Amino acid sequence: MGRVIYKAVIPLQPVTKKNHGRLVKAKNGRLVMIPSKAYVDYEKKAKEYLPTVLIEDEVNVSAKFYMQTRRRVDLVNLLQALCDTLVAAGVIVDDNCRIVGSFDDCKVLYDKDNPRTEIVLETEE
Repeated sequence: MGRVIYKAVIPLQPVTKKNHGRLVKAKNGRLVMIPSKAYVDYEKKAKEYLPTVLIEDEVNVSAKFYMQTRRRVDLVNLLQALCDTLVAAGVIVDDNCRIVGSFDDCKVLYDKDNPRTEIVLETEE
């Protein structure tokens, strides 16, 4: 285990980014995929719970996603949405492999009354 450098809880129902995109026509006439309104709203609200620290060093991300229903969801899609949210909130400078070096102990769990995402970022010792 490394040294914990960041902990946060987003007390919102976790949302994926990939499964709910919208196709819109760009100015050049091409169709482009943009995030769903649900994801955009989630990211905006989530940023309120994420103190900005702008981590530039490699971190291990540990996340527990507590869902309000037992409906199946892809963990990898939740992780992608979380990484994008961490970048948008100014927690990490980027989500490339030099910053997000690994994921450890990430799980999707059920909590009907308290959906949330618990996040821990650690550096190597």
